[in-house]
Amino acid sequence: MTQPEITVYSSKFCGFCVAAERLLKNKGLEYKLIKVDEDPNQYEHMVKITGRRTVPQIFIGDHHVGGFDDLSAANQSGELTKLLESA
Repeated sequence: MTQPEITVYSSKFCGFCVAAERLLKNKGLEYKLIKVDEDPNQYEHMVKITGRRTVPQIFIGDHHVGGFDDLSAANQSGELTKLLESA
């Protein structure tokens, strides 16, 4: 089984971003990191596709997981495993 693409919209000096990356790394997952504070166009794109202005914003495939709290909750409930298997 191949891992679905995971995208993390992030910024420097963001503790929740660091926590999200740590959770993904601890699960042995690879992810694409997009630093929205380094590219205003990426920030605007993130806002457009999520409706949210905060980071991190995490996608598994085309599914918008949400921020770190959402990712952590999905991990604890087993939903993250289901998302990884179904994407």
